[in-house]
Formats: sequence, C-alpha cells, structure tokens
Amino acid sequence: MVPPQRGSLIDVIFDAGGAPAAVRKAPTGHQDRAQAARDLRLSGHFEPVGLTGPYRLHLSVRQTWLVFDIRDRDDEPLHTHALSLSPFRSLIKDYCMIVDSYEEAMAEGASARVQAIDMGRRGLHNEGAELMMERLRDKIEVDFETARRLFTILCVLYPNRPSNAA
Repeated sequence: MVPPQRGSLIDVIFDAGGAPAAVRKAPTGHQDRAQAARDLRLSGHFEPVGLTGPYRLHLSVRQTWLVFDIRDRDDEPLHTHALSLSPFRSLIKDYCMIVDSYEEAMAEGASARVQAIDMGRRGLHNEGAELMMERLRDKIEVDFETARRLFTILCVLYPNRPSNAA
C-alpha cells in the first residue's frame, strides 16, 4: 500500500455535533456522499496553507457555514475553516432540483431526457466546483476534481430541500 501523500486525505468524516450528519432525502444521497468521500481519499488533492498532511477531514454544515475541521493522522485538531454557504445557495438549489429531475427521468426510462438533464447537471456541478475553488483560494489548495467532490458533499449535506433553499 502506498503511504499517504502530503496533500492527501486519509479520512473524510461527516459531523453533525454528535448526531448523524443530515443527508438530503434523495435516494442517491448516501451513495453520492460515500462515493465522493471515497474518491477524496483515493485521489483528492487537499492542502491547507501552512499545514503538512496527510489529513483527516471532518465536514459539517452549521447554520450558514460549511465547516472544514482539519486534523492530523491521529485526529488531533490542526485548523478549522468555515466557508459561507451564501454564495452557493442558488447553485445548490438548482443542482438539487436537477438531480431530482434526473432521478425521475431515470425511473421513467426516458433516456433522451436523462442525457439532456445530465448535461445540465454536469454544467452546474462544474460551476459549483469553480466556486468552491474560488472560495477556498489562499486557504486550502484543491484541484478541480477535489472541488467537484466537495461540492457534491455540500449538496448532499445541505439541510434544506430545494424548495426551501433561499
């Protein structure tokens, strides 16, 4: 087994202050979260400025913040960074709505509709990743694929359903 690299994550934990982290009600929510966490551990580039990894990352949504609780391999706290969710709200709302439409189209077997919706979903996902990279700039260095995975996790952890997101 290859030892963890400097900018790598050895674990991604979803935290809700002792309670299980809230997860979007969509059937794929748990799967999306698990897959994104697995991908982050296997190939994510996550390097907080001024710290040396590898890291354990505890992620949570607290009120209007995405909280990155960054820890060392022994789970000792290194740094906490809170990222405002305000710039993400409309993207999260749109992304969750399009994922719901995608799941409906899949259930109906409407392949042409699935392809069209998937193109829109990928575009919103990319936009969310770009915003994630911009908001983390000068704090935590991430590559595009890592930012995409973090945006996926944010959408799954976001506590409001699309109709409630402002």
